[in-house]
Amino acid sequence: MNFSDKPDRTSSKAHKWEKYKGTDILPMWIADTEFRCAEPILSALHQRIDDGLFGYTLPAHDTDASEAVVAWCQRQYNWKIDPSWLVWTPGVVPAFNVAIQAYCQAGDTVIVQTPNYPPILAAPAINHLKRTCIGSIEVDGRWTLDFDALEEAAADPKASLFIMCNPMNPLGTVLNQAELDTIAAICRKHGVMLCSDEIHCDLILDDVPHLPASAHPELAEHSVTLMAASKTFNIAGLGTSFAIIPNEKLRVAFNHAARGRLPSVTVTGLTATNAAFRHCDEWHQQQVAYLTENRDYLVTEINKIDGLKAISPAATFLLWVDASGLQVPDTQAWCEAKGVGPSAGRDFGDKDCFRLNFGCSRDYLVEAIKKLQGRDV
Repeated sequence: MNFSDKPDRTSSKAHKWEKYKGTDILPMWIADTEFRCAEPILSALHQRIDDGLFGYTLPAHDTDASEAVVAWCQRQYNWKIDPSWLVWTPGVVPAFNVAIQAYCQAGDTVIVQTPNYPPILAAPAINHLKRTCIGSIEVDGRWTLDFDALEEAAADPKASLFIMCNPMNPLGTVLNQAELDTIAAICRKHGVMLCSDEIHCDLILDDVPHLPASAHPELAEHSVTLMAASKTFNIAGLGTSFAIIPNEKLRVAFNHAARGRLPSVTVTGLTATNAAFRHCDEWHQQQVAYLTENRDYLVTEINKIDGLKAISPAATFLLWVDASGLQVPDTQAWCEAKGVGPSAGRDFGDKDCFRLNFGCSRDYLVEAIKKLQGRDV
């Protein structure tokens, strides 16, 4: 795979590109990449399409994808899961909304960390519940949770669920063992359930392990872990993800809440996930290496621009940029005027920041930096 290719997506109807269609603004917002899928995924999809049959196919009957997930978890995280723990969903966004329905009651409060993925911030209100936000703090050049704020929020008798991202989106932090231990202790102490969105967990750029929440001995019976192949293998448009729920009662409650609310996953999504987790290890490793170089280049160049500051993310292909030094009323408008279209920081909970997607060719990044610097492209 040549990750330096720059495919033309201007006529692809891709959401990322439609937003700025007809302008000279370079899209660097929504979290999909500019990389073609790995050949084993394309081959598996072509074979499925050539069969010409797309009727209802349930994961319970087509178990190949579930077996692939089990093997992937063992290989990547040294986590032995049982296939029965898997609940397939058409995306992590509907999944954490189902978790709210499953584990919260009317009048409850949902805890979320900020800045955070906008659909997580929106989920409590969508489900007619209150939201308590806990901030993030910078410690020794690394973002982490404000654990004092988490302790205070969890102590509220109405707090029933904590939804977090690990790795963090948009901050890029990978939670370590001590941090997970602290989260587990707080949640257990106050009887708060944990729903961990781990969709970026296979995009770790630093030499640190990913520790799934539901693999933690103190969280296994009190948590839901959400994962997917979609971000890692650029198949988000196929609408397939899965929840890992070791506790049977929690799994039953999740399935009950999902009934009538969530459609089944797609047959193409199952096919692609199976191929990704079985046959794309080398492609995955090459992509991570390329993204690591992209990250290093982008962080270095962003920090050369007056008014901008970025901390190197340990994971994801997303960079959170502090633009408070610009002292402009609208950082998103400033970027767009320069010819770059990031994700707006206000949507994540901080109007003075923006998020850049570096899941693209190096040439693409060089062009973006030139635009932000005000240089001719």
